[in-house]
Amino acid sequence: MALLSLQKISLAFGGPSLLEEVSLQMEAGERVCILGRNGAGKSTLMKLVAGELMPDTGEVNLQSGIRVARLGQDVPLSVEGSIFEVIASGLGRTGVLLQQYHELSLELESGGGSQVLDRLGCVQHELEGAGGWEVHQRVGEVLSHLELEADADFVSLSGGLKRRVLLGRALVQKPDLLLLDEPTNHLDLSAIGWLEDFLLKSSISLIFVTHDRAFLQKLATRIVELDRGRLFDWACDYPTFLERKEALLGDEQKNWDKFDKKMAQEEVWIRQGVKARRTRNEGRVRVLKKMRDLRQQRREGIGKAKIQIQGAGRSGKRVIEAEGVSYSWGDREIIRDFSVSIQRGDKIGIIGPNGSGKTTLLRLLLGDLQSESGRVKLGTTLEVCYFDQLRSQLDPERSVQENLAGSSDTLVINGVSRHVLGYLKDFLFSPDRARSPVRILSGGERNRLLLAKLFTLPSNVLVLDEPTNDLDVETLELLEELVIDYPGTLLVVSHDRAFLNNVVTSTLVFEGQGRVAEYVGGYDDWLEQRPGEIVATQADNAPEPKPSRPLKGKQRKLSFKQKQELENLPARMEALEAEQAQL
Repeated sequence: MALLSLQKISLAFGGPSLLEEVSLQMEAGERVCILGRNGAGKSTLMKLVAGELMPDTGEVNLQSGIRVARLGQDVPLSVEGSIFEVIASGLGRTGVLLQQYHELSLELESGGGSQVLDRLGCVQHELEGAGGWEVHQRVGEVLSHLELEADADFVSLSGGLKRRVLLGRALVQKPDLLLLDEPTNHLDLSAIGWLEDFLLKSSISLIFVTHDRAFLQKLATRIVELDRGRLFDWACDYPTFLERKEALLGDEQKNWDKFDKKMAQEEVWIRQGVKARRTRNEGRVRVLKKMRDLRQQRREGIGKAKIQIQGAGRSGKRVIEAEGVSYSWGDREIIRDFSVSIQRGDKIGIIGPNGSGKTTLLRLLLGDLQSESGRVKLGTTLEVCYFDQLRSQLDPERSVQENLAGSSDTLVINGVSRHVLGYLKDFLFSPDRARSPVRILSGGERNRLLLAKLFTLPSNVLVLDEPTNDLDVETLELLEELVIDYPGTLLVVSHDRAFLNNVVTSTLVFEGQGRVAEYVGGYDDWLEQRPGEIVATQADNAPEPKPSRPLKGKQRKLSFKQKQELENLPARMEALEAEQAQL
């Protein structure tokens, strides 16, 4: 029997159906990635599998006795307690014993007497009988690799840290079927690498949603896509999926064009009047009515975002120069003796563990923070556009439209006046959505709105702090193409390896003890160049295999200027060689 079987599932929430008679069968050991645009129903499908939603029609069948755990995008309001308690809460009676053991151990360390010691002995004995020490070790491993403090209060954590705790709770349960919704959000590179390794080595069957293309390529044994209520099954890797998907959409468009042309001819015929209503033509009239119904039921694609960055005047050739910069938080040295020279047109990626100081480095380079020693010199005529990972530039109580343009109905984009609703449509916001308060938007929609707001401002220095979280893959790839062709200077903090590989020309890497080193190229280039002694620091002492570039189908693109330079190189080389021979 299949581990999971969905049979003709349909579900709607008042508008067009999110799911229209979708079917899916999954065997034990498979790792299935669900792709689709923001709002296509990916999270809804996983809630149906987890039993948190019931379909309007159809059946969800799970193999008898299997355990299912799900990590959602939203943090439940009812969760409270220490991080250790929250993670252990998914383990039933064993989890309760682990919580008691942890609390009694802390109490004993604080000077608890013989009664505490006796109670600890009883709990310890019961844990041994339940095989709890193996589970305790697993909890400790998860806490370590996800960089979580066991005794911190869950309620006081940021949203990102709360999701990390809930990911830990799902992992320690060792379920038969694990459902993960954007699991790499708010994880640094070492934690993502550990999670990949953990899932590859485990026997857990997996259904996951992700925008991280490297994570997808490494883990997925199958890809299924939700598109306009239908489910498409692709038994291939991600680059092959992209090729086949493009071919399918091309065939679909050709069929629609053929259908529309035929229908237009029939509409001309029906307007001819009396002869179209003769008895012998009644069949043709019925066919036309059916064609009209089919055309009305057609669900068009959502379309692609049309993102444009407003250009500004060129900055000076030297954008930022830092020399001997150091900065500390209390006794902790964050950055030590750091120097860099950033020129106009450079695209710099910043890599490091969570909390290492990546945002601090950005603020130092932009002059928002004063270094303790050394100097930072900014170039001339800089116009900076800053994407904040906390989205603090958005007012959650104001509407999408008001956040973008205040009380005005128009914007000036690259010298052209545009209606704000038309501009928001380019970023896939319908008029109704544009009038909604920001607080009801999904994470992906908030990211798109922040991009829309930032790109109304002219810039020649673009600073992106974790821009890829929650974006669907198609919008992410469009943003990627945009910043590749951006004529100004780019500074980007990201844990998205594919994004870094495809976009940046060099990387600044936090290597521990305040050292920040510069490497040529993207993430994979850094892996090949880095000194051997820092491998353990970046991967928490876990051995890393020599990486392969997972996305060979998408090469780094050249800008228009770079293409021109490449075309002119042979002639320039010949001229220089002739001059050299003459000299």
